[in-house]
Amino acid sequence: MITQRHKNGILALFLGFTINFFGDRLLGVNIELFHGLATFGFLWFIDVFILPFFAGFCVALVFGLGGKWLCYFPPFFVRLLSYYLFADGYWPVPPEHHLMPMGWWGFFVILVIEASAFGGILGEVYVKSTYGRRPKDLLYKSSRQQEAEVQDEK
Repeated sequence: MITQRHKNGILALFLGFTINFFGDRLLGVNIELFHGLATFGFLWFIDVFILPFFAGFCVALVFGLGGKWLCYFPPFFVRLLSYYLFADGYWPVPPEHHLMPMGWWGFFVILVIEASAFGGILGEVYVKSTYGRRPKDLLYKSSRQQEAEVQDEK
């Protein structure tokens, strides 16, 4: 049975994936490609640190408590998909660029995921207002309340 929490999780993952993927396309930066020191410009910085931070924040806002754990997945899958599309030739590599070596790419993926994690943590803090100060019964519905709502819907 799919609960509302599962639906929120799927929606949060989709939102984070969409923000990351289309943000990359909008910025026109591909961290999977290398073309010397010119690779590491201002837009690259935004693509590696700011965009995943914003995506992680949005994931935590949609999912709620526990979003800091869920926000790791969208940037990882976007980076994995992008690398695969360049490596298999679905997206052409421009002549002056090279595909990033796997070791460097892995390091950059870790940076992207950590930026998303910071956004997820701040998103949870924002959702909860004050981290660790609110009683659990105000944040979570008890199982009896959930059962009563399910029976009322039937």
